[in-house]
Amino acid sequence: MSLLPLRPFLPSAHEPGSGPFPARITHATHPPPVQLIVQFLEQASKPSVNEQNQVQPPPDNKRNRILKLLALKVAAHLKWDLDILEKSLSVPVLNMLLNELLCISKVPPGTKHVDVDLASLPPTTAMAILLYNRWAIRTIVQSSFPVKQVKPGPPQLNVMNQMQQEKELTENILKVLKEQAADSILVLEGALKLNKDLYVHTIRTLDLLAMEPGMVNGETESSTAGLKISAEEIECQVCYDLGAIYFQQGSTNPAVHENAKEKFFRTRELIAKNGSSSLHCSIDEKRLAGYCQACEVLTSSSDDSSLQASPYSQIHNCMKSGNYQDLVKIFLEDNLALSLPVQFRQSVLRELFQKAQQGNDALDEICFKVCACNTVCDVMQGRTIDIHFCQLFLKPSKEKIDFLLEVCSRSINLENASESLKRKMAAFLKNLCLGLEDLQLVFMISSHELFIKLLKDDERKLLIDQMRKRSPRINLCTKPVTSFYDIPASASVNIGQLEHQLILSVDPWRIRQILIELHGMTSERQFWTISNKWEVPNVYGNVILGIKDNLTRDLVYILMAKGLHCSAIKDFVHAKQLFAACLELVTEFSPKLRQVMLNEMLLLDIYTHEAGAGVSGERPPSDLISRVRGYLEMRVPDIPLRQVIAEECVAFLLNWRENEYLTMQVPLPLVQTNPYVKLGQLLAATCKELPGPKESRRTAKDLWEVVVQICSVSNQHKRGNDGRVSLIKHRESTLGIMYRSELLSFLKKLREPLVLTTILSLFVKLHNVREDIVNDIAAEYIAIWPSSIPNLQSVDFEAVAVTVKELVSYALTINSNNHFWLIIQADIYFATNQYSAALHYYLQAGAVCSDFFNKMVPPDVYTDQVIKRMIKCCSLLNCHTQVAILCQFLREVDYKTAFKALQEQNSHDAMDSYYDYIWDVTILEYLTYLHHKRGETDKRQIAIKAIGQTELNASNPEEVLQLAAQRRKKKFLQAMAKLYF
Repeated sequence: MSLLPLRPFLPSAHEPGSGPFPARITHATHPPPVQLIVQFLEQASKPSVNEQNQVQPPPDNKRNRILKLLALKVAAHLKWDLDILEKSLSVPVLNMLLNELLCISKVPPGTKHVDVDLASLPPTTAMAILLYNRWAIRTIVQSSFPVKQVKPGPPQLNVMNQMQQEKELTENILKVLKEQAADSILVLEGALKLNKDLYVHTIRTLDLLAMEPGMVNGETESSTAGLKISAEEIECQVCYDLGAIYFQQGSTNPAVHENAKEKFFRTRELIAKNGSSSLHCSIDEKRLAGYCQACEVLTSSSDDSSLQASPYSQIHNCMKSGNYQDLVKIFLEDNLALSLPVQFRQSVLRELFQKAQQGNDALDEICFKVCACNTVCDVMQGRTIDIHFCQLFLKPSKEKIDFLLEVCSRSINLENASESLKRKMAAFLKNLCLGLEDLQLVFMISSHELFIKLLKDDERKLLIDQMRKRSPRINLCTKPVTSFYDIPASASVNIGQLEHQLILSVDPWRIRQILIELHGMTSERQFWTISNKWEVPNVYGNVILGIKDNLTRDLVYILMAKGLHCSAIKDFVHAKQLFAACLELVTEFSPKLRQVMLNEMLLLDIYTHEAGAGVSGERPPSDLISRVRGYLEMRVPDIPLRQVIAEECVAFLLNWRENEYLTMQVPLPLVQTNPYVKLGQLLAATCKELPGPKESRRTAKDLWEVVVQICSVSNQHKRGNDGRVSLIKHRESTLGIMYRSELLSFLKKLREPLVLTTILSLFVKLHNVREDIVNDIAAEYIAIWPSSIPNLQSVDFEAVAVTVKELVSYALTINSNNHFWLIIQADIYFATNQYSAALHYYLQAGAVCSDFFNKMVPPDVYTDQVIKRMIKCCSLLNCHTQVAILCQFLREVDYKTAFKALQEQNSHDAMDSYYDYIWDVTILEYLTYLHHKRGETDKRQIAIKAIGQTELNASNPEEVLQLAAQRRKKKFLQAMAKLYF
């Protein structure tokens, strides 16, 4: 590990206005002392500009040295507490601070920390190396933890750029730290052998260094000036940090867990020995206890008798070996001991559920048993019953009741239990009886010894009488649909439990039974309101809530809400069952709601086909296409309609190329009244006449005018209080047939490549029409659109740019191998100065249409314009050799640009290793001359070797020369792809 390993990452790109680390965006959250560190280091690292207006690295002058010293003093004031510094400083800032500490502590330059003998160094120098390597290890460990994403505020370009810079800088630093992790571990292991006190710089020692540079550390070389850190404190902190990195490495190398265990246990011993007298060693003892416990489990073997007393070890071994019966026994025993935390119990159950969902049906019984143990434990401790138990107990059986009663019996010691515990268990058994419909199962519980002991005779008799006398309480003489209500209602149970079941159930018949029971228990509640997840569109809600019968209203509302939810999460089977039940229910008393349900079932059938057979390209059945047409042509008055159904129907017809119907057969009144039909007709007509530009110009012009109007802004003048007239722009124009957001939502439902390409080319052309545009975006069929707009000021070009970006991103989710769309995406990145991303997509476009460059890229993909943009990208990324090579790809080789690029000495690419990809002899001869002029003998020999290849001989036939060029193109583009993909 070099002593200044991360310097290259700090002032790596000195652009005007940018510092070495974009930390300013987090200043507001820093406490005052730490904020000073950021400010001092940022000021000291600002790049300078010379007389030729060139950006230079920050100068090493007195001002900058003082600023860095002040930052170190603030850290010294905080006693170099890494906990405080890590919480408040970003990785790049703390990296720079510790590098400055290494510099001022006179760490020998040009060596690695691992090669330095800490015992021979002055105490403050050794402590500086120790601090740096402790931070390196802690940062690696911290980076492996999941981080909760901060909800972003309104997008601001400069803030986003700063955040991106900081993210990239942090990733680069982490990459180097991880590469050097082994060295850092060796340094810290060596520090454990020192067994002597060390000293860390204070404000006083830093002042002494500043006043008398000749004095190395404090007053003398062997100085004890500074803040004393005892050997035991150093050992304790280093052991903890080493334990953390060993534990992290154990995920890929389980044997390392033994090392982690040794370090953590030693840390625990030292804390127990020193107690609270340790001033400079801060360790989270709760986290340490967790680490120790985890190490005990992970390093124990299945036959390790010394650890059998630990339930954690036993559970870990059972899960590992698949011995689930013993696992249930452990949970049963712990129901009395209560040693396992509830979170741990739940995590084990979650893991079992995951394994069961992966196809292991044998685990269903184990899941119920563990869940039953957890539920009884929750009951005994006064917690609410988990939802998993309710789901698993929906279909009770004799075996389940037997096991549950066994759990209850073994979870309470009646002789020693308090009255409170007995009441909780009695209430649980009583509610269990109330929730059962089968009287035989109820008798199993009521005749059990525990039930008899916990409930008094009067309570038992009253409960049993209630069970025997249960009968339906609802008079069904006014039922609107006979067939739906002919199922007998079940007995009433606790309202809260029933509401809970109502929320969970997706069975329409079970939902109906629950509602009948609830309405029999109370007539005052509106049960459609019990869940805020039940959402019905307002256009339907007004009609449904107008139903006079309370039971029918609740049932219709809940069935529709659950059906819409199932449709949204793509559970189409349950959605169809719920909608079918709702349709049957409303058919006889509401023609309006009947039509609503038919419309929703049509939308559901569209979704089902598009997510199923439609994915593989299978055409929809003719019946479904006829129903879609019928919906669009429907003229039933006063029927509430959802906009999304019209959108999906038109998109469905476009996706399945029903252009003939949309252009020729759709009724004219429908086109005039339904904006989606009009838009679909124009799109279908334009696509139908492609690729002939002359024939399609008329329909293309109509589509162009409609889209331009949608993307226009309506301007209004308003007089302010000062009498001035100001111009107000409304982003969402009301002049078009729909809002831009509605248009974008509709376009994102399209999947047909020709339709997507057509609408994309329209928006690209509209984007290019802008007067102040610098870089045009290329697109297929762009020639069919008008080349000008009468009133440019009326178009919201910012909204157009956003739409182009969103549309091309969506299109690439449909087909990520469409090279025309990839070129558009690349052009967008090029226009927004994101050159690395632009190169990625230019190369991807070439790769997908040439079998990863094994074939020649078609000339209509890599046009001269595309090549020139790739050249500019490489130039701005300082990859000048790549620029020279790409200049050969042009129809006329651009020698001027190639020679100018080769003259650049500050190139970030592989330079002479690229010479094998050059086939133009003139460029190779120029390289030879250039290296001779600079005295670069080795590079000159590489260029001469490249010229000397026989296949580049000018006397060769044209076919040989073209083959040589093609072979080099292929290898170069493949190398570029590996670099940028």
